[in-house]
Amino acid sequence: MIARAATLGVDHVFLDLEDAVAPNQKDTARAQAVEALNGIDWGRTVRCVRINDLDTPHAYRDIIDVVEGAGARLDTIMVPKVRGAGCVQFVARLLGQIELRMGLTRPIGIEVLIEEAEAMMRVEEIAASSPRLEALIFGMGDFSASQGIDPRAIAGDTGYPGDIWHYGRNKLVIAARSFGLDPVDGPFVNFADPEYFTAECRRARALGCVGKWAIHPSQVPLAQAGFSPDPAEVARAYKARDAYAQAQRDGLGAVQVDGQLVDVATIRLLQRNIDLAERVGMGRPAAAG
Repeated sequence: MIARAATLGVDHVFLDLEDAVAPNQKDTARAQAVEALNGIDWGRTVRCVRINDLDTPHAYRDIIDVVEGAGARLDTIMVPKVRGAGCVQFVARLLGQIELRMGLTRPIGIEVLIEEAEAMMRVEEIAASSPRLEALIFGMGDFSASQGIDPRAIAGDTGYPGDIWHYGRNKLVIAARSFGLDPVDGPFVNFADPEYFTAECRRARALGCVGKWAIHPSQVPLAQAGFSPDPAEVARAYKARDAYAQAQRDGLGAVQVDGQLVDVATIRLLQRNIDLAERVGMGRPAAAG
């Protein structure tokens, strides 16, 4: 399964030492993660390891063994079930000590799962906790348990009139964007329901998330399609930006493009599509002129 993950062409893969590993297999899993990081060609995929909860006896050993064994091949550490800034700061301090001892010159980043009610309450504090922090991830499964949400919600079957996770997603995205972090939407476990997964991608992207977890290979193309820039939208964004730039040169503060008003606020919104397209190497569409 690990070897296959490296062939999927995804932006990010995390090797799991937490939920996917039985308690009596933790040591073995650490060794397998180190072997996979060192022995597999991951290409441009971001390489991450999810450690165990900091309240368990496994977490400190996860960090030490993985970073000492494969730190040069590791991009980020994912910390589950954080409850406050102190959790992130502990991991950051330990990473710094190991990097000094091992002579690692590239700092290892931190991603955190927001999946406890306490974490959601303190999400702004968490987002500001460390320069190593790169992403906030909404873990709706454990969050549902923490908040007491109907267990059927994780499979999209509650009858709730709307997105049951809207508030949590929205709050997480605002905190992430405020501190320059990537907001990432978590898993949808019913991988036999691609339509609902696609709908979840739309909801998350609409609020500003940059991506969504795929827990099964069949979800990968759906997530990639859901969060990749639409070439037509990118072309319209370039066209509007060019028209607005010309309007400014002409001494105008706004201009009409294809029947829509374009001003400085519009450009700020459209720039997101342009930035994303350039970030993924899409380039400027020829149709934009």
